[in-house]
Amino acid sequence: MDLLAEYRRATMFFEAGDPTGAARLLEPIVEAEPGNSSVRQLLARAYFQSAQLSRAEEQLRELVDRDPSDHYAHHVLGRTLERLNRPVDALRHLRIAAAMYSTNEDYTAALRRVEAKVNRR
Repeated sequence: MDLLAEYRRATMFFEAGDPTGAARLLEPIVEAEPGNSSVRQLLARAYFQSAQLSRAEEQLRELVDRDPSDHYAHHVLGRTLERLNRPVDALRHLRIAAAMYSTNEDYTAALRRVEAKVNRR
């Protein structure tokens, strides 16, 4: 199997709005190359976009464990946990992402939204 060609194909599926199709193509690539963060990140995004949130969480936790300075992985993990209705868990990762990349409006908006949810409890 040509992994690069499959990755490119998966990227096309993802960009065309078919995250489930992209995930199917990416799963064997991650299995063959577990250390490839780019592939794992796209798989996590595909899972997130297709509401396979537990699978997204698993991939994102792997990314964060490998590289704690990956602000994007922290952000998407926080968003995933928010969608899983776990705002307290989400807050930690959203705070880390916003602290690392404070000029990103999406990061700060997500942080404010989850802080408001946690404060209402």
